[in-house]
Amino acid sequence: MSASTRLLAALFLAGTTLGAVPATAQTATSVPQLDFTERKLANGLRVYALRDTASPNVSVQVWYDVGSKDDPRGRSGFAHLFEHLMFKATRNMVPEQMDRLTEDVGGFNNASTADDYTNYYETVPANHLQRLLWAEADRMGSLVVDDANFKPERDVVKEELRTGLARPYGRLFSHYLPMVSYQRHPYARPGIGSIEQLDAATIDDVRAFHATYYRPDNAVLVVSGNFEQADLDQWVDRYFAPIRKPAGTIPRVTMAEPARTAARSYTVTEPNTPLPAVVMSFLLPPASSPDFAALELLEAVLASGDSSRLNQALIRTRLATSASVYSEQKQGTGLFAPYAILAGGKTVPEVEAALRAELSRLASAPVSAAELTEARNELLTAALKDRETVEGKAEVLANGVIIERDPRAADKRLAALAKVTPADIQRVAAKYLDLKTAATIRYLPAPKGATQSGGDKIALAPTVVTVPLKAPADIRLVTQASDAQRIRPPEPAAPLAVTVPQPVTAKLANGLTVITVPRTNLPLVNASLLALDGSTADPQGKAGLHKLAADIITKGTATRSADQIAAAVEALGGQLGSGAGNEGMNLDLTVSSANLPAALGIMADVAANAAFAPDEVERARGQAVDDATLALQNPGALSRIATARAVFGAGAYGSPPGGTETSLKAITRADVAAAAGQAFRPDKSVLVLSGDIAPDKARQLAEQAFGNWRAGAPLAAATAAPAAGEAPLKGRIIVVDMPGSSQAAVAVAKEAITRSDPRYYQAMIANAVLGGGYSARLNREIRIKRGLSYGASSGLSAGRQAGGLVAAVQTKNASAPEVLGLILEEMKRLGAEPIPAAEMGTRQAFITGGFGRQLETVDGLGDIVSGFVLSGVDPSEIGRYMASVRGVTTAQAGEAARSLLAPAGSTTVIVGDAKLFADDLRKRFGEVTVIPLSDLSLDKPALR
Repeated sequence: MSASTRLLAALFLAGTTLGAVPATAQTATSVPQLDFTERKLANGLRVYALRDTASPNVSVQVWYDVGSKDDPRGRSGFAHLFEHLMFKATRNMVPEQMDRLTEDVGGFNNASTADDYTNYYETVPANHLQRLLWAEADRMGSLVVDDANFKPERDVVKEELRTGLARPYGRLFSHYLPMVSYQRHPYARPGIGSIEQLDAATIDDVRAFHATYYRPDNAVLVVSGNFEQADLDQWVDRYFAPIRKPAGTIPRVTMAEPARTAARSYTVTEPNTPLPAVVMSFLLPPASSPDFAALELLEAVLASGDSSRLNQALIRTRLATSASVYSEQKQGTGLFAPYAILAGGKTVPEVEAALRAELSRLASAPVSAAELTEARNELLTAALKDRETVEGKAEVLANGVIIERDPRAADKRLAALAKVTPADIQRVAAKYLDLKTAATIRYLPAPKGATQSGGDKIALAPTVVTVPLKAPADIRLVTQASDAQRIRPPEPAAPLAVTVPQPVTAKLANGLTVITVPRTNLPLVNASLLALDGSTADPQGKAGLHKLAADIITKGTATRSADQIAAAVEALGGQLGSGAGNEGMNLDLTVSSANLPAALGIMADVAANAAFAPDEVERARGQAVDDATLALQNPGALSRIATARAVFGAGAYGSPPGGTETSLKAITRADVAAAAGQAFRPDKSVLVLSGDIAPDKARQLAEQAFGNWRAGAPLAAATAAPAAGEAPLKGRIIVVDMPGSSQAAVAVAKEAITRSDPRYYQAMIANAVLGGGYSARLNREIRIKRGLSYGASSGLSAGRQAGGLVAAVQTKNASAPEVLGLILEEMKRLGAEPIPAAEMGTRQAFITGGFGRQLETVDGLGDIVSGFVLSGVDPSEIGRYMASVRGVTTAQAGEAARSLLAPAGSTTVIVGDAKLFADDLRKRFGEVTVIPLSDLSLDKPALR
């Protein structure tokens, strides 16, 4: 951090002495303010620039002051639909050329629609800045709006809607919650819209909407990253200044949602609901309100981290398997919605009563000083993370401009957090979370066999105020220029070098390996303690053991309770996470560098002295069973779990990592303690520290925290599942029948290679050509050309012992056979035809660009090195990674495709409503095994 960086007033991170937690001296950790320039062009475009020469990248973002609240009458989902159209043709760009200019050069692009805005953002290597400014200006000033672009993209949006509804609780949060929360404001309408209203939209509607809102005086341009200010100003003037400002005023929603005067409640039933849920909705003031700093802290006290009140009152007591707050900060009336998904066997009345009690407690008594300090520090760490990347800084600034009408809103909010008192939090709780005005939804599983919603009807209130779409008088229709007339984008400048931090490895006397990866742009450090036994070491019949052990390991030691551990870490501004994957287990946290010593002390205590108290084992087991139940109602998740079982059978990689109800109930406390003890030993563990810390200091702190850790008794013989054999269903087409599902999830899988295989990089490139990214072949064929899915992709996982390839798509039920055919055809074509050099180059850039962006954050840096460790690769591979990717030839990638990715021998699992596609599937592909969801058993290789 340079001496010239302007800093916010210090926010102090207080230590704690709770339950023998070592006291930490107070440290002043400052968050760098957003250092930007601003100007306004004659056509009304507002331009903000944040220069950061430490990054090799640049982020270009255009935010339009139009969102779902501006959807015309009878056209809900319109702003979101139009977001998609902005990626199609312009006068000078062909459809999807934005992807050629971003993803194909190592960057990425995306967009989102909220109630108040629609934003478009790209992050690319900095030498491509001029090209991106040219492209954003071209689609702002000369978008082609025609049926050829409109109708296929409308189909994609409809699949996106179905994907959301196919997930458990998708309808609750995306549709029902806004409908019951607002009675007059157009915030009541679901942003995704409805199939009926999307189908009703015409090309004339689209053109009128575009002409009304997509104009320079309704937009904000933010550029963040490595550039020269003079160059940026020149390019902005060249490309954006000529865009005309249309005549006429921009329509604005002026409706104010009236205050609620009475409570409302609804009870509904839904077919894809594994466990009941309850959500309560309250209205908040606009985000610009001076009360919002206190409200942010209130939300953190209530729902952030293991020591939060909802976690303590609902999850720790096993009333709920999940409890949090869904909140939205808006230009107008915001939303605050505490919710709980019930634990198995619990009832809605008892959970709702507990939820109400916690809300009442906030209003009836001040929060403690410790809770306030903890919440403040968590928000401070989050703010530091927001500012790690050029994209994050641009987003923070633009959000302030659009939502709060102030580019310094985020900086002012951080300063305000330091002044909030417990009395302030009590005051805003009493003011805004009045239980007498709550809108409550009780969301219940439908009766067995039902495939439709039931119970109370939740619909848009007839009093919701919407406006008709009025076409401006000066609409200009743009057509795409001929190839000879098209203006080409400017050439990129010389590329900037990407600095790759080099890991430094040390070993303590007790055998603990310490890897330090320095990055000093912000005072943040990520710490990950890795153990090399994971889910593949689960014994036969006890799938989920290592995941369960990871869930429990943070829940108490010989000297600290679970609550004391959570409170101590969160008081330092971090959260101690734990998990288990196929290859290992981990403890993980990110804190300010000043608070790292105290945080490592707690992490070391957890690793060495975990208690595995019987009540904690039973609590975690119950939650794991609930999680497994939820997965059974999610078509996408279930298709992947079932595919792994079908491909790997009884082998280590076939068992569900999270376990099943049967396997989890077979696990004893002794199993859990033994698994963790086998895994977390200093002679088998690796500590990775990435961020603002020098290697010598890292070793010193590791010795201080972990030096007294000693290995236990000699390791027992491995108890992992037997080696993978031929699974009964391997190579088959399997349908899991889920009646009433709004979509079918299609997964095609093959056994692949280990990470140590010399063909790894070749296979990775081949997979990237097949399904890595928006521009890859599967997505081009299935989404872009045919509109059959919101997204199609494939992934290669290469572990220490085995690996797999999975191509996955969700589509409407009737399209499942067609989608399967397209996947298999693309897998076949990939190995049968030479990969063009140009396509190969774009996929290599896609991989190296993503790797380079991951290097920008301490968490990403730690994840890279941790991934190497867990897969058995030397951490120094980080320095060779980009060259290894770029060194793959087209011939090598083609050979990997032929030998590893060909469709022969692949296994397919389709989860959906079988009656809508099974017959067609048999006609196209022959024998199909259909398994009713009620008969499915993930404990068995035969799946029943």
